[in-house]
Amino acid sequence: MRAGRRPHRLPRPGGARVSAKPVLAVVGRPNVGKSMLVNRIIGRREAVVQDVPGVTRDRVSYDARWNGREFVIVDTGGWASDAQGMAQRIAEQAELAIAAADAVLFVVDASVGVTDEDEAVVRVLRRTNKPIVLAVNKVDDARAEPEVAAMWQLGLGEPWPVSALHGRGSGDLLDAVLAALPEAPAEQFDEPGGPRRVAIVGKPNVGKSSLLNKLARQQRAVVDNVAGTTVDPVDELVTVGGSVYRFIDTAGLRRRVREASGHEYYASLRTQGAIERAEVCVVVIDASEPIADQDLKILSMVEEAGKALVIAFNKWDLTDDERRRYLAREVERDVQAFAWAPQVNMSALTGRNVDKLRNAIEEALAGWETRVTTGQLNAFLGRVAAAHPHPVRGGKQPRVLFGTQAQNCPPTFVLFTTGPLDPQYVRFVERRLREEFGFRGTPVLVDFRAREKRRK
Repeated sequence: MRAGRRPHRLPRPGGARVSAKPVLAVVGRPNVGKSMLVNRIIGRREAVVQDVPGVTRDRVSYDARWNGREFVIVDTGGWASDAQGMAQRIAEQAELAIAAADAVLFVVDASVGVTDEDEAVVRVLRRTNKPIVLAVNKVDDARAEPEVAAMWQLGLGEPWPVSALHGRGSGDLLDAVLAALPEAPAEQFDEPGGPRRVAIVGKPNVGKSSLLNKLARQQRAVVDNVAGTTVDPVDELVTVGGSVYRFIDTAGLRRRVREASGHEYYASLRTQGAIERAEVCVVVIDASEPIADQDLKILSMVEEAGKALVIAFNKWDLTDDERRRYLAREVERDVQAFAWAPQVNMSALTGRNVDKLRNAIEEALAGWETRVTTGQLNAFLGRVAAAHPHPVRGGKQPRVLFGTQAQNCPPTFVLFTTGPLDPQYVRFVERRLREEFGFRGTPVLVDFRAREKRRK
């Protein structure tokens, strides 16, 4: 069993699916082990799992493969018919996943048996006219086998016993899943290219999920005033200004990840992984509140990861003239180190300036991919050294012999010198590189290699 983490976009209601792979939606009551079963099917721990109900909230898609066939599996939050508040929005996401799926994997708990809530879910599933596979989870050994027979009363056909914890029965279950799904395409190797990957990151409750929903023009992610609503990274293919991007909504990064408990800790790890696999990060900052140290820490995290950067000041509709004056001072004082990043003042709630994100993202990606020829670079270094030579240190003056761009994404330069360079001079060269070649929206890395002294 193999799986790769490349979530797919679900079709919009009434629209055609972008991917040809069949889609399987995993639904059930809260805390029956859906996310653990998804991890078992895809062959790795991707979905956040904790022994409390309500950890999974959004619908999250993963690529899965079984017996050489590919399909997309969609993990959903627990479904309760009488849900209110956030639980109701979680249930709505599960219903959207069912509407977009080709088949449904309904998970029940063998240790609890058939409940009224299970029967309520079955009544809804029957109205969809979708193929349904019944998985009886938590059948960890033969002693639990008699409990499986009771699941026939749900009227969904043969119940398939499985243990998401140990993997018992997962092969037979997947055979039944493939039989229920439409003919899947043969397994293909991933090709380079595809939509640009954009991670939406920031503190909890700054409006990341609201921004994804506004861009996608649908309720793609659960939104609530409670901080920490998003747990699993949520991927969505979104068209902005005629260009298709893969946006990744992430969990809010708290001040100290190690102090987070349970699913919050693993959600933070998933967010850091999303930053690593993204090409450009949109760091969302709450414009209605003072810029916090955590905002600056997240900006530094993106810079250290070597990703292109766009800063989005959200909740602009909640700011007045006085707050905007204070914000301008805070940006000048605290965010000056990231002045190279494009900034967008926007409101995810009203949609103000959200369309300007495309130009900012494209500008950052163009800077991230910029490559300077060796001839241009050395001509530039010659002019800089002539106008501003390195200070004399210990009676010696290091000189830059020549330089080269080792790579782009992000632009990385190596200077070959006669001796070690002062950190201040390296930062000066970096600043002059930006003035000369732009590099808008991307970190620029400058390193040097001092020539070894010749032995007599």
